[in-house]
Amino acid sequence: MAITFTDIKVWDTGERIDLTVPDPRDVTIDASALTVAPGFEDPHVHFRDPGQTYKESMVSGCMAAASGGYTNVLIMPNTVPAMDGLQVQEGEPGAQEILNAGYHTVIDYLQHYEQIHHVTLPVRYELCVCATKGRAGLEPTDPKDWTWYMPGHDSEKDPAQIAHPVTAMSDDGSAVPEPVLRQVFDNVKSTGLYLIEHCEHHDVGAVNEGPVSRALNVPGIPEDTELAIVQRDIDLVRETGVHVHFQHVSTAISFDAIRKAKAEGLPITCETAPHYLALNDEALLEYGTLAKMNPPLRSERDRLATIKAIEDGTVDMIATDHAPHTLEEKDRGFLEAPNGIIGLECAYAVCHKVLVDGGHISDQRLIELMSLNPAQLMGRHSTDIAALLNTSSKCAVKRSLNLSEVEHPELVDLNILNTTEQWSIDASRFLSKARNTPFNGWDVSGKPYATIIASALVFDRLGLDKATETETGE
Repeated sequence: MAITFTDIKVWDTGERIDLTVPDPRDVTIDASALTVAPGFEDPHVHFRDPGQTYKESMVSGCMAAASGGYTNVLIMPNTVPAMDGLQVQEGEPGAQEILNAGYHTVIDYLQHYEQIHHVTLPVRYELCVCATKGRAGLEPTDPKDWTWYMPGHDSEKDPAQIAHPVTAMSDDGSAVPEPVLRQVFDNVKSTGLYLIEHCEHHDVGAVNEGPVSRALNVPGIPEDTELAIVQRDIDLVRETGVHVHFQHVSTAISFDAIRKAKAEGLPITCETAPHYLALNDEALLEYGTLAKMNPPLRSERDRLATIKAIEDGTVDMIATDHAPHTLEEKDRGFLEAPNGIIGLECAYAVCHKVLVDGGHISDQRLIELMSLNPAQLMGRHSTDIAALLNTSSKCAVKRSLNLSEVEHPELVDLNILNTTEQWSIDASRFLSKARNTPFNGWDVSGKPYATIIASALVFDRLGLDKATETETGE
């Protein structure tokens, strides 16, 4: 029993193949309008579990990821309690759920989430440990509290610990403070992690400083609050050789600094997010706090500079910074509403509309930015479809790829896309618990149609009732 996608296009070579995926349903689909690509990977998501599951949970967050075409995500450490490797304490906010499950750290709890809750999550995930204890910015975390959770020592670990390792460090939501920065760099260097830096710090302000902040009568955040952290960290990278990955870069002056650092050959990578490509700070006048985030939406000049940084390769990847909040929380006004928007279920379409339809990059380049490059950052290997074909179907006039016959089906993660479909975003149909997005109602292009992990379909919107059933003779 299987689903066969006939005449599907391979994303990078353009070859037309027949793709067969093991499945309880036995159907054949005309896939001539579809493209098969490696699964998307997101190095920047917030799933609010444990501690704030009224906003999002591991279940709803992973479902949203699978719906958006993602096969692997990196979970940020601003959980409640924070994911710092320390044992949680009785009475600490969020701790009781962990203790009731028989575990003592957030890392252990998230690694064993499926066993605890008797669920199968439809996406792979890795964990990011805090740079400072409690993510409070006062004292660096101690590597002895989390190095065992990193990849390695597999003979001593259970399958869940192997599947969901700690692979990065961050205090995301806050930049690492200056007094502890050097020790954090030392911890990164001694353990082989990389630092994911929230490259922005401000003490006052809620939106980008400029005409819009003045029109709203809301304190503004200057653009150099981002550059100050970017340049500070670049200087220390130059001294130490530590790999720093800058999150959600949003300003022209920061891209200029990163561009120069890369020209020096420094181990710097960076991401931006769909909202910095699609929106400027004037969106605050239309969408209100649904367009409030940190760093804030910037000027049109900065938005165009962000697109330019995509075009010239300064930006290595696109991450969603998926940040769920309730609409009640977002309705508190600019000074009190939490920062952030959700993005997993519409990121590809928004980026496709802005970047591909806008003539800035190709379909293939967008897939690299959302799949290959983030996978490389996280130390993973994207599924090479051409290599699988060369192994399993070398000489056929029209080649086929049967995922039940590949040598390592457990390693095959794919995404089936309609790269040209025009559609309108309807946030009410999202699988995420949250609805905090300014993109509701947007007309966009490009849609993920099926997500395949370990050679098995974990999500699809194929409308299989309309497919042609394979002849069985019955």
